[in-house]
Formats: sequence, C-alpha cells, structure tokens
Amino acid sequence: MKKIVILGCENSHADTFLDIIKNDTAYSDVVVLGVYSDETDAAEKLKEKYGVYVMKSYDEFAGKVDGVVITARHGANHYKYAKPYMTANIPMFIDKPITIDEGEAVEFMKKAISLGVKLTGGSSCKLDPFVQELKADAASETDGKTVGGFVRAPLECDEKYGGFFFYASHMVEIVGEIFGLYPKSVITTDNKDTKSVIFRYGDFDVSGLFVEEKYKYYVLRCSETASKGKTVPEVNWRPCFKVEFKEFYDLLCGGEMVRSYEDFIAPVFTMNAVYRSLKDGKETEVGKFSL
Repeated sequence: MKKIVILGCENSHADTFLDIIKNDTAYSDVVVLGVYSDETDAAEKLKEKYGVYVMKSYDEFAGKVDGVVITARHGANHYKYAKPYMTANIPMFIDKPITIDEGEAVEFMKKAISLGVKLTGGSSCKLDPFVQELKADAASETDGKTVGGFVRAPLECDEKYGGFFFYASHMVEIVGEIFGLYPKSVITTDNKDTKSVIFRYGDFDVSGLFVEEKYKYYVLRCSETASKGKTVPEVNWRPCFKVEFKEFYDLLCGGEMVRSYEDFIAPVFTMNAVYRSLKDGKETEVGKFSL
C-alpha cells in the first residue's frame, strides 16, 4: 500500500482527491493516513464524509508516509508543511501557488533536489484540454508563429488566503503553459475592479485581464494567419484534478516529474513581478534565479 497524508484541506482539491481515491479502482493501493487543516472544521467535514483520521499537527506522520499532498489554500503554508516530510524520494503534490516568496521557492527546490523529492502540482487550470490544445498549437506553430494572445481570469485581492497571490497563479500558469514560462517583463495597470497585465516575451506580448470576483476564464492565441480562443468552462476543473492526481500517483509509483524544478517555480517569479508592477505601475522585469 502507498501511504499518504493530505495537508491543508480547506479547498475542493482535498475533497476531490479523497473521492478519486475512494471510487477509482486504479488507486485502490493508496491509503490516506490522515488529513490536516489549521481550520479544524474543514478537516472534520472530510472525516464525516470519508472516515479519514484528523491529524493533531501537520507533521504528525513525518517519516511514516510514501507521499504527501499539500492543498492548503494559503501558499505561505506550502513549504512549511512540506519541510518535515522532505526525506529521500518522497514525492509531493503542491497546490497553487507553489509558494508566495521567491527566495523561499528557490530554497524549497534546492532542498527537493538535494533529497530527490519529486514534485507535481500548481494550478489545475493549465491542464484544461483547450489550454493544452493552444500549447500544442504554439509549439508546432500551427497557422504560423505566435504573435500574441489574451487570458482572462479571476482575482481576489482581499482574499484572506494570501490576497492577490491566491488566484493570480491561475492566470500566470495558463499564460506560461501556452506562451512560455519565462516572460522577460510585465506591465500591470490597476483599474479598480479589473487589472490589466501585459506579459512581454520579446517577439510578442500577451495581454491578461484579471476581473475581481468574476470566476470566468477565457484564453486566446493569435498566430500569423489566425486567432483561436474560447471561454474555458469551470466544469473542466474536476477532470483537471484527475490529471493532477494521476501525475502524483505516477510519482508514487517511481515515475519521473513532468516539469523540471526550474519550470515548477517559474510562475512564482512571474506572479511576483506582476504584483510589484501592480503596486508601482511600472514595467517590471521578471526575476531570474538558478538552482
């Protein structure tokens, strides 16, 4: 049996993952030793629904599991929860944002590399089938080279689980998945209930539109001879969660990471550049880092 814990279960990820483990025979060899949340009610609801043990502390099963799922809503908790479990070859799923702080992101990855901890996770939105279709189009230069694009996504600057950083990762990771994880700079304009972002890649720009508390997504790729875009329905997220869990399960079974450690934390640096630009209204370079 593959023993795991789920740490930070305030959102739909924990519930969905537990449902997948319970009902999908492909994961009949996965056992959840316990769930943990700083918000006791969230953990107790999962206990009532799935019969899982509610952990007394997030590090209760350190050294006793084969893998860790971290789905805390506040990104500042992710590395903290991961640390006690970072022993050789223990794979981890880390929800978005991987972390909030750029320096912490680098420290996290360096520790993971040194211990051989394999990682997966981030925003589920990047796994939407249409997002993946546009990614493939960009890679194959369907209808010519990419000349621009547009992504609309929600934002909650006053959200209690990290404010701007809680939802910003969705847009940043969608943009990164289609157009590249390493834009050179960003320009952000604050229009009260909306925030406009320009992601600058050198050869082209991608526009982003954050809309406060309006949970709608739209993605568009413009090529030399065509434009292709559509609204991405939120009903797609549950299938995306299934893809995420399979990626994690593959790591549990000894598989390889689907993204490099550098690519895994690149959105943290883009997200912070967007935030700095939002604060001062200036074009801001995306931070560079090395592992």
